[in-house]
Order: sequence, then C-alpha cells, then structure tokens
Amino acid sequence: MAKYIFKRMMYMVIAFIAVSLVTFALMKAAPGSFLSINTYSGGVTAAATQLNASAQVMQTLIKDYHLNQPWYVQYWGYVWGFVTLHMGTSFEYPNQETISIIARTFPISIGLALVSIAIGVVVSIFSGIVAAVRENTWVDSSTMFIAMIGTALPVYIVAVLLMLVFGVWLHVLPVVGFRGPKYYILPVLALSIPMIGSMSRYMRNSLIESLHSEYITTVYAKGGGLRQVILGHGLRNSLLPFITVVGPQLAALMMGTVFIEEMFAIPGMAHIFTTAASQRDYPLIMDSTLLYSVVIMLMNLIVDLTYGILDPRIRKTGYTG
Repeated sequence: MAKYIFKRMMYMVIAFIAVSLVTFALMKAAPGSFLSINTYSGGVTAAATQLNASAQVMQTLIKDYHLNQPWYVQYWGYVWGFVTLHMGTSFEYPNQETISIIARTFPISIGLALVSIAIGVVVSIFSGIVAAVRENTWVDSSTMFIAMIGTALPVYIVAVLLMLVFGVWLHVLPVVGFRGPKYYILPVLALSIPMIGSMSRYMRNSLIESLHSEYITTVYAKGGGLRQVILGHGLRNSLLPFITVVGPQLAALMMGTVFIEEMFAIPGMAHIFTTAASQRDYPLIMDSTLLYSVVIMLMNLIVDLTYGILDPRIRKTGYTG
C-alpha cells in the first residue's frame, strides 16, 4: 500500500506541474493585465492611486512577481511561492498576503463542499437502497423519477427555486450573506440535490445487480433475512461502483461552489477566485487554482484508498491499479 501511495503522489506531482503550466499560460494569454489596465492612463503611479496603494508598493509587486522578467522566472516564482507558502501579496489587495486571504475564505468553501458531499452520499445511499429493495414498484418508480428531476436541474436553477420557496415565499431561511450555520442550509441543498439525483441512480442499479447475484441466493438459502442481505453483503459490494461516481462528483462540486457563492453572496474562496480572474490578479489566480487542484487530487486519492477498505481483494493485491 505504501508503494501505491508513493506512486500516486508522483502522479500528483506531475499533474500539479501540468495544472500550474496550463493555468499560467491561460492567465498570461488572457487579454489585458492588471498592471496594463491600471497603468493605461498614467503608469504605475496612476495604478497606485487607483488602487489606493503607494507607488513604492506597486514597484515592490513588480519586483516580487518578476513582472519585468522572462515568463519562466515569473512561473517559477508563483509555483515556488505556493509550495513554500510564501505567496506574496495580491495585486488587488496590495496590503494583504494571498495566504491570509485564502486562509480566511478557504474554510468557508471547503466546509460548504464537504457538508454537501456528506449529505449527498448519505441521502443517495438511503434512496438507492429503498428503490432497489422495492424494485419495479411504485416506490422504485417514484424515487427514480424524483432522482431524474434532480439530475436534470442545474445547480443555479435549484438555487433560485430554493431562494424563492424558503426565502421569498416562506421567509424561513436567509438567502444572502454568511453570518451563521443557517446561512449554510440553502447553499448546501442547492449543491446536494443535483448530486443526489445522479448518485442515487447509480446506487440503486449497483445494489440491484448485487441482489440478483448467486451469493445473495446462497444467503437466503442459509436462512438470512433482508436486513442481513442488504447490510451484510449487498451494500458493501455495491459501494465500490458507487464510490467511483463520488470521485468525479467531488471535482464538480468544488466548481459548483463558484456559482453558489456568487448567488448567495458567500465570502468564500470561489468568490475571491472569480473576482481575481476578472481583475487579472495573477497571484490570487495562481494560488487559488493550485490549491483547488491539490484538494481535488487529495480527495480522489482518498476515494481510491477507500476501495481497499471496502474490498479485501484490492488490499491483498497491494493496490496494483
């Protein structure tokens, strides 16, 4: 297992380099730049005035981020700063270090994503079990119909519906801002509902396939009940293909927070990222993108390691995949 983890870590390093190169190239290829936009009418001094920062601060930014040096020097400066956690300051907020901005906003975004995925997984497993046990009945059809609707609705449409129902019509939940746990409810539901729709269908189909297997017939022949069949045998084997679906959902969920944070005015990292992209704030773009990529790769690694926990055959073969 240690060999497998080491191998995966090497893949992650390669993927990290690829992501950083692509991000840097696209960032530089985008029309305009933070400094060119702000110095259009008068150079660094005008940019400093517009940003309410001193010319000395702007000169320091140019020096720290090697903006007057070749691209590979700039690229290495961003990557090395991220790896060593010496990320420097933001262009838009020249008096704040990007690591402090990320430290303030990242917990909000990752908390939103983790709570959403946890609720999505629990509800999907439960609804998938109910539909599979009542296969080809009205319970199965109703559950899958609701799941299909959830899958078809984009995150932002679900968010608007929730805001209308619970915020505008019923006045029971806040729809804007972030001042406590209750502000989490609608954003979490908006992220979870589409995910529940797709994952519950996978769970239902996977469990039905297990329930039709010969070893399940053997369990019944030995006197086992439905509870033993589901919890002792069928569910465990059905979770393997289900977890395969959860991995990509994690990546989609991290991107989904961008819409949700903007719509609910949540001061998370996704909100900061979109602002940085529109303002060509290179340090924030690079650092937030690299952090997202690392988080997604770590989550996928955790998902792969979970295979071994659920299936002894994978542990026995030493994660040869």
